[in-house]
Amino acid sequence: MAWTDTNMNEPGKLTPLHGGYRKLKSFQVAQLAYDVTVRFCDRYIEKRSRTHDQMVQAARSGVQNIAEGSQASGTSKKMELKLTNVARASLEELRLDYEDFLRQRGLAQWSREDARRAELIAARPATADDVAAWARAVHDGHDGWHGQGGWGKPEQKFTASIQSTKSTYAEISANGALALLAVACSLLDRQIATLEKNFVEEGGFTERLHGAALQGAQRTENPSLMTDFETLRDRTCFDADTGKVLARKCAGISLRSRLARSSERPGRAKSLLVSDAGL
Repeated sequence: MAWTDTNMNEPGKLTPLHGGYRKLKSFQVAQLAYDVTVRFCDRYIEKRSRTHDQMVQAARSGVQNIAEGSQASGTSKKMELKLTNVARASLEELRLDYEDFLRQRGLAQWSREDARRAELIAARPATADDVAAWARAVHDGHDGWHGQGGWGKPEQKFTASIQSTKSTYAEISANGALALLAVACSLLDRQIATLEKNFVEEGGFTERLHGAALQGAQRTENPSLMTDFETLRDRTCFDADTGKVLARKCAGISLRSRLARSSERPGRAKSLLVSDAGL
């Protein structure tokens, strides 16, 4: 799976680029499976049945959670990972529904090596109409069917003959949807593995926020108290020899002025130290 620039962190930016889910192949294939499922359920599943609603909602959940996770990734990699996992689980549920449909009606579930299944995947269909054209070609035994080159790939044509079969449209449609879901689930598995790896290596928004705050604090911290005579605020002064507190707060009193006044007392200048977070 090829990641787009919308998934890459921009150097020096607290909130990375995010929300480019439409360019994700996992989103594209899941959305196609959603469109195919709506058509399939309207044609082969009783519209008022619970199964109809569950299949459509599972397909929708797969698409919506990919999109929501991508959008949330700007401020929460943890949420992106969680929602992407939810999308993967929803598509797995949908896949089981299609398998149940075939089994309960005595229809064949095609193997991964089936040429008809391979033709659909290789053609990279872009729309539900493309999948419907493939189903008609399989049903009628036409040769050389080709898709419209979806999923970011150029149009491809295949000369291998699709053997005429006695498969019904219901069997062909269900197996076509299963082929699309297999692709979507595979892409999501790879996407989740990449998200997990990036989270472990780079951390999430909280880690970036902490790092940015730390860098900001380091930029404003005085690196050398004896060379930079900036005004010291809310710090405690100690005698270097005895450790006795000289002043609870030095706010508004510069180190330069304190050294100047201490010059009237021999050896006093070297005793002026400032304690702040171990300094």
